[in-house]
Amino acid sequence: MRRALRENALCALLALAGCAALAWLGLYGAGWNDYEVEAQPSFDALVHGHLARFLQLAPVYGGSLIERSPFALLPGLWGGGALAVYRAVAVPCLLATAVLAVVLVAAMRSEGKPRLARGLVLALLVASPISLLALEVGHPEELLGGALCLGAILLAAAGDVSRRRALAAGVLLGLAIANKQWALLAAGPVLLPLPASRRLACCAAALAVAALIEAPLLVAATGTYVHASSTAAAPGSGIFQPWQVWWFLGHHGPLVHGLFGEAKPGYRTEPSWTSTLSHPLVLLAGLAVPFVLWLRRRPERLTGEAALLLFALVMVLRCVLDTWDIGYYMVPALFALTAWEARTGGRAGNRPPVLALAVTVLAWLSFSWLPPRISPDAQAATFLAWSLPLAALLAWRLWAIVPARAGGGLRAAVSPARALRRGALGLPVQETTARPFGSAVSTSQPSARTTTRSSMRTPSRSGR
Repeated sequence: MRRALRENALCALLALAGCAALAWLGLYGAGWNDYEVEAQPSFDALVHGHLARFLQLAPVYGGSLIERSPFALLPGLWGGGALAVYRAVAVPCLLATAVLAVVLVAAMRSEGKPRLARGLVLALLVASPISLLALEVGHPEELLGGALCLGAILLAAAGDVSRRRALAAGVLLGLAIANKQWALLAAGPVLLPLPASRRLACCAAALAVAALIEAPLLVAATGTYVHASSTAAAPGSGIFQPWQVWWFLGHHGPLVHGLFGEAKPGYRTEPSWTSTLSHPLVLLAGLAVPFVLWLRRRPERLTGEAALLLFALVMVLRCVLDTWDIGYYMVPALFALTAWEARTGGRAGNRPPVLALAVTVLAWLSFSWLPPRISPDAQAATFLAWSLPLAALLAWRLWAIVPARAGGGLRAAVSPARALRRGALGLPVQETTARPFGSAVSTSQPSARTTTRSSMRTPSRSGR
């Protein structure tokens, strides 16, 4: 224990320093952001001792406010005001990213990954400009949700998953779902890496924790909270951002105004059907992709690498399909990409997280740097120019690293020809499957050269 603390002390200090810098840059005030309208009235009621009012005024992500409510009470110890509360309730979100960063960097260090790769992973998790954007807009809970989901996936993908570990993964998933409902999209990436015998326990823990946190909101706000949640699932709010796939289906007309009355020159008016289709389609994609992988791989578990990549893909699809998409929606996807590159094994795992770094830069350009400089149509085109290829790349990579289950009617993981070539090169050979007369026969070694000649064409030169 003492050795672990000593080895991780510097990393923990750097993570805390990154979080402090992010807080100093992004938590300068609550005015003119979503926190002022959505969360501040509820926290003000809590600080003044009005618990029922705190629950009644909570926004649709009221579970996040409950989880962070102890931190809202801390400024009262020294007489802090509303600004101190605003900063205090962001602390657990920043600390969650710091813990995630320390865990991943410690694993990379134990695997002998280079310092540059470890440093970039640390920076992308605790000091990303997209995380800064989440703080500036007033949504630190997005950082908390991303860290909780990643923690649940890492626990579920461990080599030996005990019942206690499966319950812990379920608890983290339940906290993430209560924090913000989009975390339901993490259910597949958390459950598929678990052994089949542990999935029920994980589901039960997640449902119990989420229900325990959401119950006070359902009781105190009665139909108001339920109505707000259903409206978020299939909204008709008129929010129509340029950074999504439906943008060019809208039409130019009268000057568009935002929710707070600000003019938005160049913005399109959304078709009436997109607002009701967008969020259900996000949920459908989040269920369909894991279901396809389950059919392809069952009954075997997904690897941790595949689970992280699956979560990254699902969260990128969320951004592409959601008419509400805004910069901080990319936070969970960027966390997942960073964790995936940090955990990638083999020679490729020694390189820095270049994909996560590139996507972070592209997201910052799309959501922060370009909007004051180009038209909304150009913003939409720029976003789609990199987000759609990114989704395709992640889907292709995920399909490649999740081989079909052996003997299950789908393509075998490694063909005999490929097994022979790998054996000739001295590489490890994965399990191969032959199907004579419909029965599956598995072997962990490549077939002999004399045997192979009787059933397939033998390469003229070894290794080709």
